[in-house]
Amino acid sequence: MTQKIKRPLLSFEKPLIELYDKLEKLQEMSDSGKFDMTEEIKHMEKRIEAVRQQLYSSLNPIQIVQVARFLQRPTALDYFGLMFDDFVELHGDRNFGDDPAMVTGMATLDGRSVIVMGQQKGHSTKENLARNFGTAHPEGYRKALRLMRLAERYNKPIISLVDTPGAYPGIGAEERGQAEAIAKNLREMAELTVPFISVITGEGGSGGALGIGMGNKVLMLEFAIYSVISPEGCASILFRDAKRANEAAVAMKITAKDMLELGIIDEIVKEPLGAAHQDPKLAAKYLKSAIIKNLNPLLSLTARELIADRYNKYRKMGIFNE
Repeated sequence: MTQKIKRPLLSFEKPLIELYDKLEKLQEMSDSGKFDMTEEIKHMEKRIEAVRQQLYSSLNPIQIVQVARFLQRPTALDYFGLMFDDFVELHGDRNFGDDPAMVTGMATLDGRSVIVMGQQKGHSTKENLARNFGTAHPEGYRKALRLMRLAERYNKPIISLVDTPGAYPGIGAEERGQAEAIAKNLREMAELTVPFISVITGEGGSGGALGIGMGNKVLMLEFAIYSVISPEGCASILFRDAKRANEAAVAMKITAKDMLELGIIDEIVKEPLGAAHQDPKLAAKYLKSAIIKNLNPLLSLTARELIADRYNKYRKMGIFNE
């Protein structure tokens, strides 16, 4: 039986729908055993690949936003399972409770013990409700800080995967010190004495992203976004019209290419053709390789050098000559 194909679901992938319909019909004819459609299937698959390559090589910022938010895009737990060995999740901030929107734990990367953390979204509405759509409460950021301190105590590198529209803005979160929790994480991350790699895997939204994103090296997947506010939110404030989100997305410079040009990130990690959701295993392979490559040079630095490296990195941001 031929493997079930992944149909296009994003709005800009409409040119692929007719081709997928034809491919499915060819596969059904081949599966019936009455016809040998091997060559026709190969030809159609190549045609689909060419069209997808053309589409994904020319995405505009708002289309990249669609990809970054896509429900089937790999989550933190997906990457933890695909990239790391022996992942053991650790729960709770030892103060208020456990936040399911923030997952943390210990794992092994290329034979080395590491601390991992990341915002967790879901692949369905039910999962997203359980994970609060990846928007962490203060206890989530305090849980992450607890793991950062654990990493320092046992001299373990930290890997964080950022994917959130932002920190949770609810009344309860504010009452429990959302701003203080994120601000404290920023201060503590600046002084970490262990190597720290941060990766923007989907949405890098505002302070919610920064709360676990202040690494010595910051990587970004090809179709991820990084911004202080959503394009819709920006358009609502500046233009009084959320429908002008496309215009806002262009002006905000939120794509990986923009971030690299501005010196905000250190490297863009390639995604499989059609983005990470088309082949999560290959996406994880690319990301794992990039993390190891960037982590190895940091392992030889002293604690003082790691702090200086992080300090210099962030001090250089936002300096421009006109």
